[in-house]
Amino acid sequence: MSYTNILVAKENSIATITINRPTKLNALNTVTIQELHEAFQELEKNYETRVVILTGSGEKAFVAGADIAEFADFSVEEGVQLAAQGQDILFNFVENLKIPVIAAVNGFALGGGLELAMACHFRVASDNAKMGLPEVSLGVIPGYGGTQRLPQLIGKGRAMEMIMTAGMVTADEAYRTGLVNHVVPQAELLEFCNGVAQKIMRNSPLAISKAIKSINANYKDGENGFETEIKSFGKCFGTNDFKEGTTAFLEKRKAAFTGE
Repeated sequence: MSYTNILVAKENSIATITINRPTKLNALNTVTIQELHEAFQELEKNYETRVVILTGSGEKAFVAGADIAEFADFSVEEGVQLAAQGQDILFNFVENLKIPVIAAVNGFALGGGLELAMACHFRVASDNAKMGLPEVSLGVIPGYGGTQRLPQLIGKGRAMEMIMTAGMVTADEAYRTGLVNHVVPQAELLEFCNGVAQKIMRNSPLAISKAIKSINANYKDGENGFETEIKSFGKCFGTNDFKEGTTAFLEKRKAAFTGE
């Protein structure tokens, strides 16, 4: 499948999606959001894809925000629809994807860009990265899950300050607060993320998808994370991956998981 604003490359069961709007600092517009949805949806259907790395083109920005020109004249109803549709087809979609998504944050991740990074399962930042949610400086609030995911990651007080001041944090500050898992030199960012992906791929893809579901359940209204974990744990016992993993352990060899 060909795209206008993103690039998709696959190698050794790792897919790399690159948001490719360098003249706009990879800002998100409706076309890019739709293309990202289609790419993630296609990769999830492909059983050969075990990990996805999401990044931005160039060295300046992961995603420098949403494309403000697209919605500057929106009505209240249009604003509600913009946020609801974006959360549904991309941000919540990525968070609940069955395969792990690593955000490789190269440069600026602002507004919708940081919200997209936070929707990924975890984040690795280049040492020149800067992150923030500057929406209140435009007279609006984060609308793609930022007010919900940022407190989950760094705590309520820090999130309140970060959102209300519209300030940016450095990669080191983001690491200190738990917003990102690792900080590496920019030249090593994708190589490092590929290394983490290789570690992930040693394990059962089916068990990983159950773990993602169970972890996310703790943050969803009306769901009991412990109950989801118990049921998901039990379902693992009926899989070929469980049989292979336990047999390999007892036979003192490496498991060859199939995701079944």
